[in-house]
Amino acid sequence: MQLIFILFFGGMLIQCLFIILFLLAFGKKRSPIDGSEVPISVIVAAHDELDNLKELIPLLLAQEYPSFEVIVVEDRCNDESFDYLREESKRDARLRVVRVASKPDHVNGKKFALTLGIKAAVNDWVLLTDADCRPNSSLWIKEISKRCAENKDFVLGYSPYQKEKGFLNSFIRYESLLTAIQFIGLAILGKPYMGVGRNLAYRKSLFLDSKGFHDHLSVTGGDDDLFVNQHATSSNTEVVFGENSIVTSIPKTTWVEFYVQKVRHLSVGKHYKATDRMLLGLFSISLIASWALLVPVALLFPIVYVVFGVFLIRWVLLSILTHKASRKLGYAFEGWKAPFLDFIFVIYYLVTGLVALQTKKVRWKKT
Repeated sequence: MQLIFILFFGGMLIQCLFIILFLLAFGKKRSPIDGSEVPISVIVAAHDELDNLKELIPLLLAQEYPSFEVIVVEDRCNDESFDYLREESKRDARLRVVRVASKPDHVNGKKFALTLGIKAAVNDWVLLTDADCRPNSSLWIKEISKRCAENKDFVLGYSPYQKEKGFLNSFIRYESLLTAIQFIGLAILGKPYMGVGRNLAYRKSLFLDSKGFHDHLSVTGGDDDLFVNQHATSSNTEVVFGENSIVTSIPKTTWVEFYVQKVRHLSVGKHYKATDRMLLGLFSISLIASWALLVPVALLFPIVYVVFGVFLIRWVLLSILTHKASRKLGYAFEGWKAPFLDFIFVIYYLVTGLVALQTKKVRWKKT
């Protein structure tokens, strides 16, 4: 019985400490960096994404930035993507097309496509996004460039999912926000451990010098977070946020699609550095323990209102965090929804997390 109390109240304490830590991170004043408007190469790897490319390419070419190029890697498409890209590249020389006809058998498709795109880049700073993403502003590249300092190698950006109707959409946006709060918050505090390839910039020279994705070629996914996890440090990494710096992504519309996507994402986490796995594991275990032991502790603890009072404190802090952090990041989320989505998040994390740990092979569309 004593052990149950220790686990529950210990879990609640750890959760509250994490939340307070993230509140401090997003409330921290950041030193301005002189934006030198360095030349940037935007890279998009696309497989059968014609409709998305027709929306994305005009938005990229409309960016208000003096020196940039857009490289689209047409990855073995079965649609008319190449014809569209070829015609658009004739109209605007800033658009370049790299075509992948085939790939080595032992190499993941997206990693191979991105590698070719990065190698083809004219500029040292490369900015990655996906075909189903949309810059929130014509100042997107400019905002990213402001953090591309001479002594930096990485700039981590935020990419929320578009707001639509329905409970699934609310949960997808909530899960994405929590992920961003963790990886951007910890990066602000000097502990970068991942980034998202929908809004991520780094140096081509670093990529080539470190042999790119060589150390995790066999892993499906991880072209973004594993590369950041391997090479990002407190001194070489910057973060960028605000409504002009984000790109929104098109969310999944069914629970099955979302589940498959998240298993793929979470399966990469087991390849993180040991210290990062321990830190994230502490957050996850404390969250699960605080929910799983709530009812047993409430039934056994002599002063029940203390149990629910502690739980309510965490809920209030969580609501404040999601409200404040989402606005700081540049894409507001309804903080009042956090307590209701929190329980679903625990179930989701238990199911997808356990499956991801056991998963040995996942796919990225066509590999």
